[in-house]
Amino acid sequence: MQSNPLRIGTRGSALALAQANETRDRLMAAHDLAEDAFEIVVIKTSGDRIQDRPLSEVGGKGLFTKEIEEALLDGRIDLAVHSSKDMPTVLPDGLALTAFLPREDVRDAFLSPKAKTLTDLPQGAVVGSSSLRRQAMIKRLRPDIEVVMYRGNLQTRLRKLAEGEVDATLLAAAGLRRLGLEAEITSLLETDQFLPAVGQGAICIESRADDKATLEMLAAIHDAATQIRLDAERAFLAVLDGSCRTPIGGLATLEGDTMHFRGIVLKPDGSAAHEASGSGPAAEAARIGRSVGEDLKTRMGPDFLAGT
Repeated sequence: MQSNPLRIGTRGSALALAQANETRDRLMAAHDLAEDAFEIVVIKTSGDRIQDRPLSEVGGKGLFTKEIEEALLDGRIDLAVHSSKDMPTVLPDGLALTAFLPREDVRDAFLSPKAKTLTDLPQGAVVGSSSLRRQAMIKRLRPDIEVVMYRGNLQTRLRKLAEGEVDATLLAAAGLRRLGLEAEITSLLETDQFLPAVGQGAICIESRADDKATLEMLAAIHDAATQIRLDAERAFLAVLDGSCRTPIGGLATLEGDTMHFRGIVLKPDGSAAHEASGSGPAAEAARIGRSVGEDLKTRMGPDFLAGT
């Protein structure tokens, strides 16, 4: 066990800090350590600084990880806690996703003071979302709805909703639950109709691949079932070169030793979509994800997203 505090890197939002604190608390319990055996290091990322434009215009998912990964590589922190859905499929050399916490609810939550569900919103309602996936899936279900760009941390989005800036918004149910804000949820969007983002609801931990001491500590809190599901989802995303620029949803589920996977790619305006699914042994999770990704890539063809 190392004598210096284990330094946990994180973004500074309330949700990011809640996830870092959960990781610390699990490590404390697993290793019978006091709180002062850990230090939470807040790192501001490019994604946190840029609030006036969609991430798809300025670099995509890596904007939420770049500065944190730089701190890992130069030794300023020992591990980083991320929302799995923020993670690019290719990591810097020397870094790896080395642990996953048990996955929370994967569903998207519908929040509105004006309707109980997305389908109940009045004609021409305004829904705020910064996610291209959510925007496309909203438009697919309700072409009449106006979807507007809606950046900011979770509390900012809740405030904008309360002030009437939009009629409704969609947020990850997991994030609301981790912050004790489950009461804000008006209804939940079931995954058979509204596939979540790859990795939604899962906290992942990134560390240096050769840091044996940290790896040994993380092994005690690692959830293997979550990793199996994320192996499939991230392999699927990698095939499609997924980023914030493409509306993609994907979800892996486990039934005993069997993996089921569903994926979707949409045009940004929701006017067309391709879906595919696959099943097989959980031990072949990554292969199943890749296979579904290749199937979708073939169905889409080279021109599906052209001009979008």
